[in-house]
Amino acid sequence: MRVGWLGLGAMGAPMAARLVAAGHSVSAYDVVPGRAPEGASAAGSVPEAVTGADAMVVMVATPEQLDQVLSSAAPSLAPGQTVVIMSTVGPEAVVAEAARLEAADVAVVDAPVSGGVTRAGQGDLLIMVGGTAEAVARVQPLLDALARSAPVVGPCPGDGQRMKLVNQLLCGIHIAAAAEALSFAESLGLNPGECRKVLRGGAAASFMFDDRGERMVSGHFDDVRSALDIFVKDMGLVTSAAGNSGAQVPLSTAARQLYQRGHDRGLGRKDDSALIEVLRDRRQNL
Repeated sequence: MRVGWLGLGAMGAPMAARLVAAGHSVSAYDVVPGRAPEGASAAGSVPEAVTGADAMVVMVATPEQLDQVLSSAAPSLAPGQTVVIMSTVGPEAVVAEAARLEAADVAVVDAPVSGGVTRAGQGDLLIMVGGTAEAVARVQPLLDALARSAPVVGPCPGDGQRMKLVNQLLCGIHIAAAAEALSFAESLGLNPGECRKVLRGGAAASFMFDDRGERMVSGHFDDVRSALDIFVKDMGLVTSAAGNSGAQVPLSTAARQLYQRGHDRGLGRKDDSALIEVLRDRRQNL
């Protein structure tokens, strides 16, 4: 397929490279020059990237960025093209963009991803897909190249985002729990690295305790695989959606406050495992 790819950040770049490796023709654009993966064409603008593409993929960070790139791309999109939104931006943003593009006979597939940078490069992501059967079928080769699993979770744009928010609720709380547990271990005089090794094989284990816990122990917060500010945004989306639906999310609310404190402390562009520093600070200040 001919793919116009918009957004080449920590996740977008390896995902675009994966499509190239799978034999797709990729024209890629990012606001930061020089990020296009080997084998892709580096586009000089959004319209250049998407003109003539069978599908356009968006992998940006925020709802505001989504609106910006789609506003720029819309005049260059032709009837029958498909836009695949793989960013985590919340259901409201995707529903609004889908309605706007539908008027131009451009379909939207809502396909946020989970799995991290390493899995992105391996085509081992979980992709939560929302869209009509016809639109999903048109971009199935792309989903197959990027995903270990790409279940269709609903027939409409926005359904994928709703499922992704449940995913992010769990991920955000699990990272916060790992940080709290390892900081607690330190306060008890335990070696946090040994604590992680002991507990990772038992009932208290989780992917985040294992994965982020390792980085919390090593302190390699400048090796950014997922920035802390991503969870400032995502936990904000979770609590906003919960408020709109009437759901009670007390753990998410507490976790969101920790991520916000991390941002306020200047850790927003560090790896999200740096959240443990917030709890260490609070312990030392008591």
